[in-house]
Amino acid sequence: TGIQTRHHCTTETHTDMCVGAARQALENAGISPEDIGACVVATFSSDYLSPSAACMVQRGLGLPHDAVCFDLNAACSGFLFAIHTMECLMAQAPRKYGLVIGAEMLSRFINWEDRGTCVLFGDGAGAAVLTLEDRLWHADLGSRGNAEVLWLNGPGPETTYIHMDGPGVYRFAVDALPSCARTLLDKSGLTLDDIDWIVPHQANRRIIETAAKRLHAPLEKFYQNMERYGNTSAASVPIALDEMVEQGLLKRGQKVLAVAFGAGLTWGGALFEW
Repeated sequence: TGIQTRHHCTTETHTDMCVGAARQALENAGISPEDIGACVVATFSSDYLSPSAACMVQRGLGLPHDAVCFDLNAACSGFLFAIHTMECLMAQAPRKYGLVIGAEMLSRFINWEDRGTCVLFGDGAGAAVLTLEDRLWHADLGSRGNAEVLWLNGPGPETTYIHMDGPGVYRFAVDALPSCARTLLDKSGLTLDDIDWIVPHQANRRIIETAAKRLHAPLEKFYQNMERYGNTSAASVPIALDEMVEQGLLKRGQKVLAVAFGAGLTWGGALFEW
C-alpha cells in the first residue's frame, strides 16, 4: 500500500480538526472569518448527523450568520466536489471568499479485526480559501451508484464499520483516475507535458503507479504522502496541497491536476493554475 504511519484522534473531535485547519487557511490567506460568504465541509464522518460539520465551523470561527454552511458527502472525492460546488456558490455569495474543508475521522469506523481496511485509514483535515478569478480552471465529476465495492453501514443494530472490496476498488480506481485526467486535459487543451504536478487521492501506492503507467506519465509528477498519513478520504488532497506549499514545491503559476475516487462510487478532478 505504501502506508507506514497514520494518525488517529484521541481527544480531538471532528469539529476540532475542521476549525483548526480552517483557521490556518484563513491565516495563510490573510483574511478574517468575517470575509467568508460560504463554507462547505466534505465529509462522511462528522461528529453529528445534524447539525452539520459546517455549522459547527460557523460557530467555532464566528463566520457571518448569512454565510451558507453545509456538508457534502462524496467520500474520498469530496474535496474536489466541494471546490466545484463552491465555485457555483460564489457567484451569488454575499462576500467574495469561500471556505472549503475536507475532514474525516475514520478511526471511529474501523474494524480492527479487518486487515483489509484497518491498516489503510487515518484521521485528518485540510482547508482552502477560494475566490473567483479569471484563471485556468476545469472540473470533472462523476458517480456510478454502487454499495458493494466500498461502503459504510448506516444507523442500525449492527456496529458501524467501513467495508471494502479491495480488488473492486483497485479496478475502479485505475480506470477512473486516468479517465478523469484525460477528460480534464481535453477540456483545457493542455497535455501532460504542460502539467507541473498531479495530486491524486492518497489511497494506495500501487493504484497511483498503475494510473501513471496508463497515462504514460512519469511517476515523479505524482505527489505522494500516504506513507505518513494513510488514506484520509476527503482530507487527502487538501493535506497534500498544504504539505506541498510548506515544502516550497508549489509555485505561483504552476499547473496542477488533482484527481480522486471514492465510495459512491464517485470520481472528481480539477485542473487549475496555482
